[in-house]
Amino acid sequence: MRVATWNVNSIRARVGRVADWLVREDIDVLAMQEIKCRETQFPYEPFTEAGYEVELHGLNQWNGVAFASRLPMEDLTVGFEGVPGFGKPDSDGALPSEARALGVTVSGVRLWSLYVPNGRELGDPHYDYKLAWLKQLAAETRGWIADHPEQPLALMGDWNIAPLDTDVWDISVFEGSTHTSAPERAAFAEFEALGLSDVVRPLVPTGYTYWDYKQLRFPRNEGMRIDFIMGSAPFASLVTDARIDRNERKGDAPSDHVPVVVDLDVDTEDDDDRPMVF
Repeated sequence: MRVATWNVNSIRARVGRVADWLVREDIDVLAMQEIKCRETQFPYEPFTEAGYEVELHGLNQWNGVAFASRLPMEDLTVGFEGVPGFGKPDSDGALPSEARALGVTVSGVRLWSLYVPNGRELGDPHYDYKLAWLKQLAAETRGWIADHPEQPLALMGDWNIAPLDTDVWDISVFEGSTHTSAPERAAFAEFEALGLSDVVRPLVPTGYTYWDYKQLRFPRNEGMRIDFIMGSAPFASLVTDARIDRNERKGDAPSDHVPVVVDLDVDTEDDDDRPMVF
């Protein structure tokens, strides 16, 4: 089973590119982030024509997460328990929820598409929101693992954290900035303490997943590695290959992120029906 994650940075702007890539690269399940649309605005047709079903959580023109799968998706979960909100409180003092987490189960594998808050700047309320969001996700993940220790679990998506100095092109540029701060890295390390690991890095030790559109960042390879597939031990044991598809940052109107892909040794009901790929 081939599984991928991709911050598509507006699915309506890039639907043709994403659908073509799914077919060309023989992807079974794609977790998407920043779809930037509501359910009624999602461009389903190209996915349907390509043989994919779509599940999504989108509330407005910001954020939004989704899955496209050619295998059956089960146990759809929108958000997670206790997820913090952000923005202007309503009349009851509750903060608005954002569309940043979606879970599905495919062929017995539990997958989450996650779009971790950016944080904006150190000291910004959004930074505090980011840390609170990650803390609650870690608490929920601890429960998921305790309740289903043998089930393969992967938290996939745009984590908006570069856990290593080598995950950015020049660590000195990030002094006093988000994405590399000690609290953010500690929050990321908490997931590793729970037993999750970056299942791509052992097979792809170097390489970025994001390049800003500004200042010729991509031609200069001034990127960041902030998109991860964090898998439990049962999930990691299934991984047979992995890659970062850097070429998807090229060409016309690319996303500023690229896909991250893993192959899993998982039997699926559709294995015998797949087309031959040469």
